[in-house]
Amino acid sequence: MVLASVSPLELEALLARGWRRFGRVYFRPACSPCGECVTLRVLSDEFVPSKSQRRAAKNAARFRREVGEARVDEERLALYASWHRDRERVREWPPSEHTAESYARDFAAPHSCLREVIFRDDANGGKLVGVGLWDETPNALSAIFFFYDPAIENSSLGVANVVMGIESARLAGKPHVYLGYRVSNCASLRYKSAYKPHEALVGRPALNEVPLWETSRG
Repeated sequence: MVLASVSPLELEALLARGWRRFGRVYFRPACSPCGECVTLRVLSDEFVPSKSQRRAAKNAARFRREVGEARVDEERLALYASWHRDRERVREWPPSEHTAESYARDFAAPHSCLREVIFRDDANGGKLVGVGLWDETPNALSAIFFFYDPAIENSSLGVANVVMGIESARLAGKPHVYLGYRVSNCASLRYKSAYKPHEALVGRPALNEVPLWETSRG
């Protein structure tokens, strides 16, 4: 679906039924015989980070974290291009365009819920090392996308971004953090089940149906 105007409460209703968004495009899986794409959301009040997740957050403490409006500039475009080239090399992703127009369309299209979280390395002149895009609704945060400097891959900044997002939701009294789709056979998406406790959406409920979520704590 391409929607020009979606309120925070409307977006929250879509998230609760398995929808995601990039820019003005809202989507969810439509392949009826397959159930590999499972929508997950973390219970922020109950979340207990694992040892590796705590270590990632501690390692990221050396970076300055800022929350603001999503922007498009040469600094962000260069970081995204560098990150994507690394994904192409390591995981054989197909090449992707890296223009200001495509970045603005996918990651910075105006939306009342959109938030940008950036990480800067002040020990390296304030260099931009990570960018996370989130949606904020009355009762939830939703992780949209994250990319980072491949030179600091061992710092697990992507893990820290999620852990810090969950803590932000908890402090704001938001019970849910949506992580998108877990696909167990996909290296880029299976990691989401490591954030516990979490809930998994059952099926693909219609907008007029009450969604059913199953809790996993183990």
